[in-house]
Amino acid sequence: MQTHLLSTQPSLLSRFIAELRDKDVQTDPMRFRRNLQRIGEIFAYEISKTMTSAVIEVPTPLGVATERVPDEEVVVASVLRAGLPLHDGVLSFFDRASNAFVSAYRKYTLTDEFNIHIEYIASPNLDGKTLILCDPMLATGSSIELVYNALLTKGHPAHVHIVSVVASQAGVDYVQQMLSDAPVTLWLGVVDEELNAKAYIVPGLGDAGDLAYGKKVD
Repeated sequence: MQTHLLSTQPSLLSRFIAELRDKDVQTDPMRFRRNLQRIGEIFAYEISKTMTSAVIEVPTPLGVATERVPDEEVVVASVLRAGLPLHDGVLSFFDRASNAFVSAYRKYTLTDEFNIHIEYIASPNLDGKTLILCDPMLATGSSIELVYNALLTKGHPAHVHIVSVVASQAGVDYVQQMLSDAPVTLWLGVVDEELNAKAYIVPGLGDAGDLAYGKKVD
């Protein structure tokens, strides 16, 4: 599995991630969502560089120009609800893409352990298409594996790009192991070393869904 860690080179991405992490900036949900959207745009641009392309002719007022453009059929998918702003950013660049949505959540037991449950999938047929799967946090990696396998019930993509802004090293290792033989590329903003007892990334940034859309009642 090929893995891209975009924070290895200094860029505006690092500024956006720094603001996502900053507990003072996090008091502004609109800025939090906008930073996730802008990061999604950066990921989309980087992913587009890896795609197959075709040469097209474009009529201009003075003649005909030739341009090389990506020609893969793209589906952008996200894990509700935290993935929505990241999804919007990717979609703003892949504006001809179809869309898929998956509802997945942690169901805790009395001992504070949890299982990942999927309630809902809305997706077009994925056979032969390029799937970009967006989830801002990659903690244990088990939820993204479950969502990936759930989406395969809607068809088998030619390739899958998994996009996460903040990942734990344990989550990255898990996904690389469990999906090693799958046609998957992993795109990451930054990787943190620690995963605490509740499977939250440290230092991470907190609950991305709550920060983007407000705290939920459990």
